[in-house]
Amino acid sequence: MDDILINIGRQLKLARQKRDLTLQQVARRTGVSAGLISKIENLRTTPSLPVLLKIMQTLSIDLAELDLSSNISGNYIHVKNGQGTKEDREDSKNLEYTHLLSSTTSDNSLRVYIVKVAPGSYRKPISTNANELVYVLSGQLTYMIKKDNVYLEQGDLLFFDGSVPHGLSNESDTPAILLKIYLLN
Repeated sequence: MDDILINIGRQLKLARQKRDLTLQQVARRTGVSAGLISKIENLRTTPSLPVLLKIMQTLSIDLAELDLSSNISGNYIHVKNGQGTKEDREDSKNLEYTHLLSSTTSDNSLRVYIVKVAPGSYRKPISTNANELVYVLSGQLTYMIKKDNVYLEQGDLLFFDGSVPHGLSNESDTPAILLKIYLLN
């Protein structure tokens, strides 16, 4: 089910970009904040039905146009190397997100990404509606969580409440590669 919602977020973003509309323009037309629209498009939150319908109406998207199929079936999920889907996130310049997996249980949702953080990158603090787990596969970076700076290097793991504003920076001259897991309640 969650992969269906992720597909909808991606499709809304593509439809907005195809119509050459900014987040702010869609926000003004829908009465939904640009921040919430960005979170929906960038898979950081799931829209309520009324919000989804407002955005679809503004973008002139018919429900029949949306891909509501699931690509998850069977007893397990196997993602082969290179099968992830790259995502362009407007609020995360110089960060490359590759979506690997989404899964939903009755209690929560799981989203798994590989994130490449380019040298010299800085992302201002944002918040999500998920607990976040970050494992550093290679490189080093600093996470800013509220007023704390947490230095991470290869092999380090960080787990935190994503609703607390958090940002990151890579002040080194090499990219940092992260395994990032979002646990949405």
